Amino acid sequence: MEAKLISLGIETFKIALLLALPGLLVGMLIGLAVSIFQATTQINEMTLSFIPKIVGVAIVIILTMPWMLNTMIDFSTEIFNMMPSFVE
Repeated sequence: MEAKLISLGIETFKIALLLALPGLLVGMLIGLAVSIFQATTQINEMTLSFIPKIVGVAIVIILTMPWMLNTMIDFSTEIFNMMPSFVE
């Protein structure tokens, strides 16, 4: 019983990381590109990186939304199917 709960907790963290990964990677890559641009042009505006990051992450979330939704539905279905085994 405890092993099932521990594996469920580990699986929950894996799913959360997997769902957050595309947005985080795009934000990091856009931030790196803007930083390189600022370093080469010597523009030191702190707010310059926010708009491209927001737009990039929003686009990635919109594009990956069906995959994210299917992943969450599959995981939720798995949890609901496991619930009777936890009531024992």
